[in-house]
Amino acid sequence: MGSVARLAAVLAVLALRAGDPVGAAARGDTFSALTSVARALAPERRLLGLLRRYLRGEEARLRDLTRFYDKVVSLHEDSETPVSNPLLAFTLIKRLQSDWRNVVHSLEASENIRALKDGYENVEQDLPAFEDLEGAARALMRLQDVYMLNVKGLARGVFQRVTGSAVTDLYNPRRLFSLTADDCFQVGKVAYDMGDYYHAIPWLEESVSLFRGSYGEWNTEDEASLEDALDHLAFAYFQPTHYQTPSLHCSYETSSNPYLLLQPVRKEVIHLEPYVVLYHDFVSDLEAQKIRGLAEPWLQRSVVASGEKQLPVEYRISKSAWLKDTADPMLVTLDHRIAALTGLDVQPPYAEYLQVVNYGIGGHYEPHFDHATSPSSPLYRMKSGNRVATFMIYLSSVEAGGATAFIYANFSVPVVKNAALFWWNLHRSGEGDSDTLHAACPVLVGDKWVANKWIHEYGQEFRRPCSSSPGD
Repeated sequence: MGSVARLAAVLAVLALRAGDPVGAAARGDTFSALTSVARALAPERRLLGLLRRYLRGEEARLRDLTRFYDKVVSLHEDSETPVSNPLLAFTLIKRLQSDWRNVVHSLEASENIRALKDGYENVEQDLPAFEDLEGAARALMRLQDVYMLNVKGLARGVFQRVTGSAVTDLYNPRRLFSLTADDCFQVGKVAYDMGDYYHAIPWLEESVSLFRGSYGEWNTEDEASLEDALDHLAFAYFQPTHYQTPSLHCSYETSSNPYLLLQPVRKEVIHLEPYVVLYHDFVSDLEAQKIRGLAEPWLQRSVVASGEKQLPVEYRISKSAWLKDTADPMLVTLDHRIAALTGLDVQPPYAEYLQVVNYGIGGHYEPHFDHATSPSSPLYRMKSGNRVATFMIYLSSVEAGGATAFIYANFSVPVVKNAALFWWNLHRSGEGDSDTLHAACPVLVGDKWVANKWIHEYGQEFRRPCSSSPGD
């Protein structure tokens, strides 16, 4: 065989080996055989070695930072330290001009993480591909279906068949290995991306439950968060049900108002009777923060109408403040946005000033109506009629609890940061809508802030015409 022929033969063998899944594991096929899965342990061990070296480097760096911190703190704690001492004055200036800059811009952190990233990139070609993650997730769903396995049990590491009220243990592993909230999210997301909402919903529900169990805590290795899980779960629920209740829908709302044409608001119809809608991202983070800051110095214990008086009561645990639109130009902009969205006149005396509320420990407000139910109510002092509508803005998020529950209508709306909840308190006849009886559920964990804009009957005659029909 000539040299050219021998070279061709060698190249052919190399080409075959390059395409051979044994010589080089085919990416995307790892999940399909346990022997391939077992081989994936080797690159993870290499990654563990890289992570160990990274941790040791970071520990040394943090010890050095702690030393610097302790040194500076000791100087600040000594109240007798005279700045008039030229040595101390010099070291203070040096620290602020040089030392702090060296600490903040130290290359050690970037060098440590760079070494870890370089090591990861060296083994990346040997790691399972995203197709493997999809395949493994589909495998769990297949086992779930064939053996009627309970998702909540799988998440705890147990293999239980659930048929009606009967629970049968199919396999008891010697060591329980539970799934994290992010693990469950990834399985649910694979089903979600395939449009398989039957499987997506239980896995996403379990993800939400586990995230909430850890108070929404996010880990470094997690890709998802509680917000991600809730977002996917909400849409997954919507997909199976929107064909049954087509009147409940989401849309981009402009209210045919030029103010909103360039920036429509995301509208979600929550309930039809009573008509309750949620406007997502109605305010920005900066606006919510500004409103809270404006109100905080003026917060006082919230009161409720009692006959002709307003008194603090145990069934309303919160503090509140009233903000006139003259307090800041941003409040004027907010009023314009509410008016554009609702089509109502929100200027006094046709609407009340913005009420900002902060709930305390276990803060809540027991079932109540926003509209007056007695002719002697203080609400009529404005001489602009009853409260026809409520516009409530969530100015913060909470980890748990705090939902707005509509008692007779039997539904609740969780706290959605920066969103606004709107409902009509009165029928078009002027009679109060009893289905708007609602409560602020106790805040379990978190700091709940809301802003209420109550809009009155007068001034809305041509914006929301009256009707004698009881059903309107």
